[in-house]
Amino acid sequence: QVQLIESGGGLVQTGGSLRLSCSASGRTFSGYRMAWFRRVPGKEREFVARITWTTGITAYGDSVKSRFTISRDNAKNTVYLEMNSLRPDDTAVYYCAARPSYMSDYPYWGQGTQVTVSS
Repeated sequence: QVQLIESGGGLVQTGGSLRLSCSASGRTFSGYRMAWFRRVPGKEREFVARITWTTGITAYGDSVKSRFTISRDNAKNTVYLEMNSLRPDDTAVYYCAARPSYMSDYPYWGQGTQVTVSS
């Protein structure tokens, strides 16, 4: 059973930084795509970043490019999201997700962690 557990959310001022962690367990994630999404109440879920576990190839949503960095630690089975230059519109619940590379949808999700950026 795949389990994804996020941590690291909190309250930060505009311009500050946070690092989110996603601890993954339940299987080997070789070949998986690991991603971060975020959701604000009343809005659609937004893609934030993705990393391919094996190759480390990354992709980012336009709104976070050059500010956020996704990475993974194979030994710890953990994916990170380093968030810098945070803005109030980054406020959201951030979710970790995982999918095999052959799938287009993400079947595995974490419970989410709240990030609040104050102005």
